[in-house]
Amino acid sequence: MTPETVGPLSRLIDVMKIPPRGQDVHVEATAEECAALARDFGLPAIQSLSGDYHLKTSAKGINVTGVVKASITQICVTTLEPFDSAVEEEVEVDFAESSGMPAEPPTDINEYEPPDEIVNGQIDLGALTAEFLALGLDPYPRKPGVDFDYRDPSDEKDSPFAALNKLREGK
Repeated sequence: MTPETVGPLSRLIDVMKIPPRGQDVHVEATAEECAALARDFGLPAIQSLSGDYHLKTSAKGINVTGVVKASITQICVTTLEPFDSAVEEEVEVDFAESSGMPAEPPTDINEYEPPDEIVNGQIDLGALTAEFLALGLDPYPRKPGVDFDYRDPSDEKDSPFAALNKLREGK
């Protein structure tokens, strides 16, 4: 993450201050940050957003594990009605200095996930929280209990157009 990409939620952690045994960090978004993220993600509202992380140093950099939880309001793609839902995403991300990143990915690109970059000796857990919220959003949210009931218009025998067609044909 570069400084130009910092969004409305930022919690910078100095990697040099992480103790050898690791560190637990809790990130809680303020109401203003939730409102800004809701605008960014096209959501009616984000009531709450938090991330609980464990940071551990390794020979390659920093390993971050944890969970992101959010309470959000989405718009149903079927009824266009707002509804509340919960998002919970597991997090496991490695961070490394740019000098420690491999120049080329391994031959099996499907299994390669490069580490995120440590920028100026810091990692941004706020941005990580927002990123995993975005990953956890359903792109086609449906209100609970609502099903999409598609009917092929060609299957309906008595459609308004069928009646017009009969009039046109003189039947």
